[in-house]
Amino acid sequence: MGTPRPEATWVAPIPDTLLTGDPAVVVLRRETVRLAFIAALQHLDPAAPDSVEVERALLERYVDAFERYDVDALVALLHEDAIITMPPFELWLQGVRDIRAFLAGMRDEGGHDRLLSLRANGCPALAVHRPDAAGTPAPYAIMVLEITGDRIAAIHASLDTSLFSAFGLAPGDQFSPPAQL
Repeated sequence: MGTPRPEATWVAPIPDTLLTGDPAVVVLRRETVRLAFIAALQHLDPAAPDSVEVERALLERYVDAFERYDVDALVALLHEDAIITMPPFELWLQGVRDIRAFLAGMRDEGGHDRLLSLRANGCPALAVHRPDAAGTPAPYAIMVLEITGDRIAAIHASLDTSLFSAFGLAPGDQFSPPAQL
């Protein structure tokens, strides 16, 4: 995955709940988030609004494929030029071929994780819990999924487990079944 980079290198997932409330505070927070993403957004295709049902169906398929660690099913949900990043590491993959090879190489680690649905940075997101040495699901990553149309354009999997508290997550939280994403 590469060498861990300083925290300032990446924009961390921000719970959508921090972007609601007092209108003046909301505007300030949203503008701060917007400025943090402006350089990245200049390089992305404009995302058309996705229907709730299309997004829900895509997330259901993603959660199912991820929890089973079905590499073929996972990459089938991606745009051909999709990217994966894993802050704080320098990992940056682009394209289904490279992503498939990376995921296939992680096959021994896959199939044990459990996912909780969230929203972060205005996108669907998932809290990934991986079993610890005792087999208890423990915080592992926050994945922010950028969706364009009916496919995933980017997955930003932040491996900073301290982010779980920002989302109000604690050990022992109940897992959301995919139907409730």
